[in-house]
Amino acid sequence: MSANTDQAAALRIASGRKPFVEPLRLGERLKQIRLANQWTLEDVSRRTGLARSTLSKIENDQISPTFAAVQKLISGLGIDLPQLLSPPKLQSRTSGRRDLTRSGEGQQHPTPTYEHELLSWQLAQKRMIPFKTIVRARSFDEFSEWVRHDGEEFLIVLDGTIRLYTEFYEPLELEQGDSIYFDSDMGHALVSTSIADAIVLSVCTRGEAN
Repeated sequence: MSANTDQAAALRIASGRKPFVEPLRLGERLKQIRLANQWTLEDVSRRTGLARSTLSKIENDQISPTFAAVQKLISGLGIDLPQLLSPPKLQSRTSGRRDLTRSGEGQQHPTPTYEHELLSWQLAQKRMIPFKTIVRARSFDEFSEWVRHDGEEFLIVLDGTIRLYTEFYEPLELEQGDSIYFDSDMGHALVSTSIADAIVLSVCTRGEAN
C-alpha cells in the first residue's frame, strides 16, 4: 500500500466520513471558521504556514487541499479533523466570544491631552475598539496636530461637557448624554469645558481588512 493510500485511509478513519468531502464544502467550512474567529487570510497563513494565495484558492474551490495541507490547517487553527470536515452551518457565524472589563480595570493609555482606558482589551481581532476617556485638554492649542485614525467613531459624553473640533465643521458643544458619530479619518480633537474634566465613551471601528 502506498504512502498516499495510507494517508487517505487515516483521514477516512479519523473523520468517520467518506474518503473526502467535496472541495467546495471544505472551502466553505474553512472560510466559516476563519470569519467566525475574525481572522484575515494573512492571519490564517501565519498560523498554518500555508501561503495566503493557497488559502484563497482552497476557500474558492480552485484547488483541493493535500493531506499535508489539511494537517497544517488542523494544527495551526487549533481544531480537530471532524470540526474541519463538518458541513458549513448556514444559520449563524456566532463564535460566542466575550470579554468582561471590571470598573477601573481597563488598559491605561495616558497622553498629554487625554487619559484613555481601553476596554475589552484582552479580546483580540475585534471589529470595534471601545475606550473611556478623561479629557484633560482645555484648549485646542494643546494639540500639535489633528487626531485622526482609520474607520468610524461613535462618542457619547458620560460626564461633564466638551467642545468637539472637527476638520470640516465649526466647533460643537456636547453635554452629558449627547452623542455623535463621525468619520475618524477626519481630523478631530476634544477639549473639556466643564469645571471637572469631562469623561466620554468612544467606540471606534477598525480600518478595512483583507
